[in-house]
Amino acid sequence: MSMNTTATATATGAAWYELALCAQTGPGFFFPEPGSSLRDAKRLCGACEGRTACLEYALANDERFGVWGGLSEAERQALRPRRP
Repeated sequence: MSMNTTATATATGAAWYELALCAQTGPGFFFPEPGSSLRDAKRLCGACEGRTACLEYALANDERFGVWGGLSEAERQALRPRRP
């Protein structure tokens, strides 16, 4: 998955996205065609040690497309604070 990220380091000094399971799959897996199932992408995210950091990145950078941190666009939108 190609992404422009800031260096969020783990205890070993490697950035979360370098260790993420999504780095071993194609972007189509996490950015499927509209109406396609997200189940497999979410399952892979659930097994990934970088899931929390990935989700934090997506929320901080307003990622609106694809599966990030195991959540869909709609699920991430629900986590964002609502503006009055």
